[in-house]
Amino acid sequence: MTTASPADIPVIPATMKASVLLAPHELELQERTVPHPGPHEVLIRITSVGVCGSDTHYYEHGRIGDFVVEKPMILGHEPAGVIVAVGSDVHDRQVGQRVSLEPGIPQPFSPQTLHGQYNLDPAVRFFATPPIDGVFCEYVTHPAPFAHPVPDALSDDAAALLEPLSVGISAVRAAGVTLGDRVLITGAGPVGLLAAQCARLAGALDVVVTDTRDDRLVTAMSYGATETFRVDNAPSPDEPFPGSGYTVLLDASGAEPAILSGMQRLVPEGRVVLVGMGADTLRLPVPLIQERQLHLTGIFRYANTWDTAIRMAEQGLVDLDSLVTTRHGLDDVAAALTAGARPGALKAVVNP
Repeated sequence: MTTASPADIPVIPATMKASVLLAPHELELQERTVPHPGPHEVLIRITSVGVCGSDTHYYEHGRIGDFVVEKPMILGHEPAGVIVAVGSDVHDRQVGQRVSLEPGIPQPFSPQTLHGQYNLDPAVRFFATPPIDGVFCEYVTHPAPFAHPVPDALSDDAAALLEPLSVGISAVRAAGVTLGDRVLITGAGPVGLLAAQCARLAGALDVVVTDTRDDRLVTAMSYGATETFRVDNAPSPDEPFPGSGYTVLLDASGAEPAILSGMQRLVPEGRVVLVGMGADTLRLPVPLIQERQLHLTGIFRYANTWDTAIRMAEQGLVDLDSLVTTRHGLDDVAAALTAGARPGALKAVVNP
């Protein structure tokens, strides 16, 4: 772990810069007070923040489902940084350590937390989910157990992108991917690509990725895909593999047509995991689900994934740095939030 000497630790300022969402398509760079860590918290100087599709959705629409931005809010929930101060009761974290922040803070004694499913705690406080501020800012406090130390082998950007990697891990775990599985992944954005890599590492011998963009399908071949096809040039579900014969469908698109087409390609007892967020409702093919006894579930974020994600990245089993296609400062967050629409774009990061 990287630990700075006292001479290397900067003086903590009284104020910091933060990019604040005032209304859809309206950001303002503001001066905010630097927070002080509580007894069980650490203060982190943010070095890198990945931009997620949910950040873009809040920027463009001011809401996602029931989560509505009703007052000025800081976006961003994929952070990494350096600890610059520790609370009075923190003894297992040190000033100067580089960390990746797990963005959800559950209630410690909720039934879900006690069962190890703290991501399902209905009272979880999650960065950049209204009304909780996110991390497009220079400093943030966070509970020490959710500030995971990272090794020197990981860049700041890679430490931030342990968050979307955790989504991929969670999806593959939910599907129970194992040796011999044939996995279809619909959607080749960052989460779909990372899910493909996780599926191969879990033992899937065939991982087929679909998307509407040729550039992303080319990239998918570097992230575990054994084959790809465009959705407008897909083989019929009545044809043999790769048209059909899949044991697992991981949908990272949130698009109803992709989900329904993927389900038609599954074998009996096939498993479906909904990863991407798209339409609020789906028209499910009930006869297909019943006749093939398909297993359908969703995932909500992740739990107990960071240690695995760190080791995967440290051992070079997944390439997080190559996902980054643009970098931006706090005065350029609007460009970061809209960068995904550009040809060849995968992941924008903000470096405060």
